[in-house]
Amino acid sequence: MHTVKPDAFVLRPLAEAQSLPMLVEVPPGLPMEQALPLAREIADCDLTRYGGLMFRGLALDGADAFRGFAAGFGHPLLTYEFGSTPRSKVTQGVYTSTEYPPHQHIPLHNEQAYTRDWPMKIWFYCMQPAPEGGETPIADSRAIYRQMPPAIRERFAERGLMYVRNFGNGLDLPWQQVFGTEDHAEVEAYCRRHAIACEWKEDGELRTRQICQGVARHPATQDMVWFNQAHLFHVSNLEPETREALLEIVDEEDLPRNVLYGDGTPIGDGVLSEVRAVLDAHLISFPWQAGDVMMLDNMLTAHARAPFKGPRKVIVAMAEAHGQH
Repeated sequence: MHTVKPDAFVLRPLAEAQSLPMLVEVPPGLPMEQALPLAREIADCDLTRYGGLMFRGLALDGADAFRGFAAGFGHPLLTYEFGSTPRSKVTQGVYTSTEYPPHQHIPLHNEQAYTRDWPMKIWFYCMQPAPEGGETPIADSRAIYRQMPPAIRERFAERGLMYVRNFGNGLDLPWQQVFGTEDHAEVEAYCRRHAIACEWKEDGELRTRQICQGVARHPATQDMVWFNQAHLFHVSNLEPETREALLEIVDEEDLPRNVLYGDGTPIGDGVLSEVRAVLDAHLISFPWQAGDVMMLDNMLTAHARAPFKGPRKVIVAMAEAHGQH
């Protein structure tokens, strides 16, 4: 399938027999003032159809140019609120990708699916591909939903999920960093606005609980999608030795992060093993090229990060806030 778009943009599968992501080939040397309207037109027509677009050949020359490109799709860029992983701000509305050690694999997830508020669109700009590894694999959240064992899917849909987070103590991100303030009252006000239960513990640290969706319906396509981060927050995501050592230090309710069913009952390790198996079966991986920009519908397409060696620089922007309240 090769579709010629206006001004010789070519839309074709990045890999044979695989429509996610679709590659959008930009004519060499096309000025950004001409490329952006065409890119927006393609996204309006095809992003929800395919779930992800890879723009290749854009004349971007750094983070500020990337910010202008992402902002040009019609929605203000979002800040990274109530984050669960370390990131650094690069420029207004642009952040580093998750700053986990290079040897670690980051499993598939939809951005901020552990909350009741999330971006509908997310862009990744590869400024420097790693010499080895460092791919950003993706997967079709519609297909994952369909392939999830029905009993698990129905349980997640009916009960929802309760994410429990204990900040700080050298075990997870400090609450001051996550909420961007030192003020208890500001944290409490944020939590009230976002239906997050919060409590200050005796040691001065913060615990939050939030009941969120296990699955969701896309507002435009009406497709059902698998949309949560239970497999990342659940204690079974830890290496067995790490889990055992951690539980020798803290009680289970004080783990840095964990997830339960929405009614507070535990989720068995075996359930998450089945979930991870479905996710792994849908993983789509491909090498980055310098200058690539991948645009995803965040509800339709999950993303991950492969381990890497050597220098790598991939930055991220998000837009179009959506949520349950």
